[in-house]
Amino acid sequence: MIFDSVSVPVILLASIVAAAVLIYVPYTVVAYSRITAPSGYDAANPRAMFEQLPVYAKRANWAHQNSFESFSIFTAAALMAYVTDQTSPTVMYAVVAYLGARLLYSVAYILAIPVLRSLMFLVGNVGILILFITSIRSIM
Repeated sequence: MIFDSVSVPVILLASIVAAAVLIYVPYTVVAYSRITAPSGYDAANPRAMFEQLPVYAKRANWAHQNSFESFSIFTAAALMAYVTDQTSPTVMYAVVAYLGARLLYSVAYILAIPVLRSLMFLVGNVGILILFITSIRSIM
């Protein structure tokens, strides 16, 4: 198995860190657009600049905002799996599926590929649901 050398609790905790990093992946596109804007970066009014950004940068900002929402739910699910000592391969694959889906979600959002974006949103949420279900089933 691919995860034989790393314990599931370590994977669960590391996945929270990885998910936190993924929040800022789309924001790198926003930051680049702000820095390279024809009008220059307006440090006095950074939020006002969003209206002047290209469409792809606006989508990147929306992906960034959605990532915060997803992160909070994923963190709760991963911590539940950690606390209830979930060690099955299913849990590991759910974590990997979530992280991969969130990365592809941001890419699809920025590139305006709605079908892929929606599919990755679904896959990520299924990963979260699997973590919740396995955790709850273990304490019942």
